[in-house]
Amino acid sequence: MMSTRNEIRKSLRTKRQSLSEVEQQQFSDDLLIQLSARSDVLAAKNIALYLANDSELDAMPFIKWCWQNNKKTYLPVIHPFSHGQLLFLHYDENSVMKKNNYGILEPKLDVRLIKTIGEIDIIFTPLVAFDPLGNRLGMGGGFYDRTLSSWYQQYRHQHQPLDVTPSKLTKPYPIGLAHDIQLIDAIPAQLWDIPLPEIITPTRQYKFDIHK
Repeated sequence: MMSTRNEIRKSLRTKRQSLSEVEQQQFSDDLLIQLSARSDVLAAKNIALYLANDSELDAMPFIKWCWQNNKKTYLPVIHPFSHGQLLFLHYDENSVMKKNNYGILEPKLDVRLIKTIGEIDIIFTPLVAFDPLGNRLGMGGGFYDRTLSSWYQQYRHQHQPLDVTPSKLTKPYPIGLAHDIQLIDAIPAQLWDIPLPEIITPTRQYKFDIHK
């Protein structure tokens, strides 16, 4: 099964890398239009995102929109001591950045800039592929699966009344971001995989029933 997952990663990364700069820019602009119109985004104060790497859907136009609209943004930082764990640090145009072990830029570690996962309203996650059930295939490190495991356990057992308000929902609410070409028929899911309730592409918003 792992070889199949790795084959999917290789195929989808190749597809993603085939997108032109013009296409990438258009998709980023289309993403901004969608995200900036969402009521949960408009109500959010703390939003976690990522810096695009390896031809991922670029959220930078949306990040800049967040700055202009007084929303604090946070980026994942690989935990220096706890293997496979992420920290989330405040990020703005003045942040001091460094490359991590994967060659991805992240804010330089400063404990004063850390925001706990439970204080983040929305976390936008990158992904390599997704399927019609909301299964997400990442790069294989399991960072976001670990980050979202506690959230998922609470979310799937939550029997939400019809009048529940967003503030009572488990934080952070995760949303995957992907190119349209990253949708495939099925992902061979594993026990530790955390499915996502929503995935947004430049042209569509997918919602999934992941309470099961």
